[in-house]
Amino acid sequence: MFEFLKAHWVAGAGLMAGALLLMTPLLYGVWPLALLLIFLHSPGYMIHQVEEHTDDRFRTYINQRMFGGREALTTADVIWINAGEVWGLNLAALYIAASVGPGWALIAPYLMLVNALAHIGPAIRFRSYNPGLTTSFLIFLPLGILTLYSIPATLPQHALGFGLSVALHAKIAVDAVRKAGRAG
Repeated sequence: MFEFLKAHWVAGAGLMAGALLLMTPLLYGVWPLALLLIFLHSPGYMIHQVEEHTDDRFRTYINQRMFGGREALTTADVIWINAGEVWGLNLAALYIAASVGPGWALIAPYLMLVNALAHIGPAIRFRSYNPGLTTSFLIFLPLGILTLYSIPATLPQHALGFGLSVALHAKIAVDAVRKAGRAG
């Protein structure tokens, strides 16, 4: 099963993004704008994942450029982070937005914005492209900012969404540093 996922999850993300985007006109006008914006984070992330992970580009970039050839990020890590954690968190955010309120679903836009900064920082540092940078500018920044601007939320709701997003990215970074240390 893992070999199948390894070979096809990126293509599956692209197909799912297309299917979800084709549903958007049916949802527009039926769902409140806040719910629709949270929904769009899933296909937005999937498009980003196609740019980022086609031909294993991001994992290779991280391991070579950021960790000097040590395997800090494995294929299993990439699949779990993207298909497990990101898709799962965005789905949970959609259900939370629908049932509890969109202000409690701000992990979706903050996850995009923190991830965009995680691509922009290395691009500035190394003065070069990294896999995922283009969609960070074209999708993550506009959709993340628009969502935060459009959804009324309290300071605790913003703090929760931002804090969870930073915690997830920090967990990924700490895990990568530990694996690189063991591989070094």
